Order: sequence, then structure tokens, then C-alpha cells
Amino acid sequence: MLGIGVGLLLTAALGSDGYSTLVNGISIAASLPFLVVNCIVGALFVAVAWSRGLRPGWVTIVQPVLVGATINGVLDVLASPDSWLGRGLLLAGAFPVLVLGVAGYLGSGAGAGPTEAAALAFDPPVPFKWSYSVLQGGGALGGWLLGAAIGPGTLVVIFLLGPAVDLVAARVPALDIHASGRDDVAA
Repeated sequence: MLGIGVGLLLTAALGSDGYSTLVNGISIAASLPFLVVNCIVGALFVAVAWSRGLRPGWVTIVQPVLVGATINGVLDVLASPDSWLGRGLLLAGAFPVLVLGVAGYLGSGAGAGPTEAAALAFDPPVPFKWSYSVLQGGGALGGWLLGAAIGPGTLVVIFLLGPAVDLVAARVPALDIHASGRDDVAA
């Protein structure tokens, strides 16, 4: 579901999430393939999370591969709408899919992807909705400074995705985002 949401976000062509923007910016600046940079940055984020007591799970390994393949599939099937209205509607449709995708795999308790793991590693003391926004915003800023593009979709992810995931997780107990392998906090 997360891969579909990210694929829709990218197809809307109104900006990417902050993590992808960071990876793309480093890729551009270092002249390295996106995949290589994605693996390095992802490993660093997971290492930070693990050092703060959030152990990786099987989803931590599977998520980048499965999500990446799903994104490629969505991008192969869909084309960016020609109109701004169509792109805006696609962005609006992508957002709830992203929210359910992030909350769903975090709520599985089987691990977290790189950005989510790093955000959860600082919750507490910083609530996920804010630590996730800070990481997404920092990634977008860093990526943009290194040459990657940003847009309104980037801002939507930075400011609204973390709070929306928290809201959904609070309303749907099966999607408890804190069930992602924390060593020092009972899930």
C-alpha cells in the first residue's frame, strides 16, 4: 500500500517525500545511482534507530525492496496527468494511501522502514508525528540543496503525513505504530 501511495505521489509530479528527495539529491551531487545512495542512507537511518533501541525487523529489510518494486509498477502503469487539477487530485488521492501504508506496516510490529525507524527512535521524547515531520523536512531541504526537486507534494508529506499517521494509529488500535520493535518501551 505504501508503494502504491508513493507511486501515486510521484505520478502526480508535484514533489516527492523528504526521504526520497534526500536520496535523489545525494545521488545527483555524488553522481551515484539512486539505488546505491538509497541503501547507504537507509542503512544509516536504521543504524541511528538501532543505536537508540529500535531494533530492525524483517519489514526493515523487505520494505525497501517491496515498496521499490511496487513504485516501479505504478510508474510503469500510470502517466502524469496533463492538467494541474488532475495532478492535484492524484496528490489528494495519494495522501490517504500513504497514511494507511505507513500506519499499516508500522502497526504490523514487524519492523519499520528507514525514515520511520529513525523517527520512532526519538519517540519519546519527541512524538512520532513531529520527529517524522522533522526528518522528512530535513531530508527535503538537504536534497533540494543538493539539486533535487521539491514541490507542494513534498510540503504535504512534511507537514501532514506524520500527524495523519499518528491520528489513524490512535483511532485504529490494530495500527499501533509503536509496535515496531522497541527494546526499551513495551509495545
